[in-house]
Amino acid sequence: MTPIIKIPVSIFLLLLTGSIVVTGQEKTVNYGNIPDELVAYDKYQKAYKYHFLEPTWFYGAGREIPPPTDLKEVRLGFLGPLEGSIIQPLGVQMMQGSLLAVEEANIKGGYKGIPFKLMIHNDVGLWGAAANEVVKMDDEGVWAWVGTIDDINSHVAIRATLKLEIPVINPGDPDPTFTETNIPWVLRNIPDDRQSSYALVKHIFTDCGYRRIAMMRANNRYGRVGTMHFNRSATRIGYPPVIEERFNDLETDFKPQLERIKKIKPDAILIWGNAKESGLIVKQIRELGMDQPVFGSDRMVNPEFLGTAGKYAEGVVTTCQYNPDADDPKLKAFRANYMKRFGQEPNVFAAHAYDAVNMIIESIHKVGLNRALIRDILTDLKTFQGYKGVTGIVIFDGAFNNLRPIFMAKVANGKFEFSPAPKFEQDNTIYKKVRMGY
Repeated sequence: MTPIIKIPVSIFLLLLTGSIVVTGQEKTVNYGNIPDELVAYDKYQKAYKYHFLEPTWFYGAGREIPPPTDLKEVRLGFLGPLEGSIIQPLGVQMMQGSLLAVEEANIKGGYKGIPFKLMIHNDVGLWGAAANEVVKMDDEGVWAWVGTIDDINSHVAIRATLKLEIPVINPGDPDPTFTETNIPWVLRNIPDDRQSSYALVKHIFTDCGYRRIAMMRANNRYGRVGTMHFNRSATRIGYPPVIEERFNDLETDFKPQLERIKKIKPDAILIWGNAKESGLIVKQIRELGMDQPVFGSDRMVNPEFLGTAGKYAEGVVTTCQYNPDADDPKLKAFRANYMKRFGQEPNVFAAHAYDAVNMIIESIHKVGLNRALIRDILTDLKTFQGYKGVTGIVIFDGAFNNLRPIFMAKVANGKFEFSPAPKFEQDNTIYKKVRMGY
């Protein structure tokens, strides 16, 4: 069942406007920011017990450990797919965003004159290997780390971080179950796939009026878990997907799946997968003479998707966890510095990794070099609730998952244009009187 949490209205207005204008009030908010219309079984009876209402705190020892006195560098860990993975380009961008944050911190003097250093580890995608890399970070003496992207590897890695008691912020794994492990050393600053699913359900069924949706998803955990809440939410409002087809990573011929979809004549098609395969699917949809509108997941917001789909990408609508074109000085400076340093535009993983590392660095400046105290300050909702990075404002729920509003992205004239994601009606009471965006 979906639990209920209470978050001050002031935090929501801070989330949307950047300033607090209302205080002393509370609004009942469903766990995961799920709209009232989509809460499981809620129309029939309330659950006996709800979970994830309150943060899981760390009550162990460690806060009394004095900081070292002979350090020559302050080490921060990074774990991401850098070699031997089909999502290597995403991992490289995430690493580059982390590295830029460290370099900028060192220009400002590091930590009390001691430079920060990013200890880079490759997430090779093999079962259990991610945990081994976290163990290596512990041996290196990192104070906190960021990563990774792959759902399975992220879950494995945080089991090791629990045992070793190292704080971690995840800037790349949108798996809704990631923070539901209730590990008190784990936070995520990128909004998860629930937010994308709710936005797509609202846009497709309520705003556009489509009813019969065909779904094509990657045959992996990203596709399975990513579409889970879309499938459930669509079903709860009476419109379950009429067909679900799957495809493998690196697959290039999707005509068998598309022929089956074509026969049932859906109103629209939803694709959930990586950029290249999604681009090929869109292209083959149009080459088969299918004219249904196409919707997709956040990984399609990628130059590779636009290049692969070509002219057929026009009109495709996806979600994105932030607005890369926002009129925000901090974001513009980040984009300019990133382009100068690495020669490419930052993607969503680079931007969220940059914010995650900066949150860790700010925590170290506040409490010093002690893992437990760094964890305490990162999870202190009074300190980082409303933290504003280049991706927007952070608002953590009881599972330390970021509930910041996301954006829709539509391809127009060969590029993505961004707009605030739609909300279900019960959310309007709090959102309609404030401007959306940054």
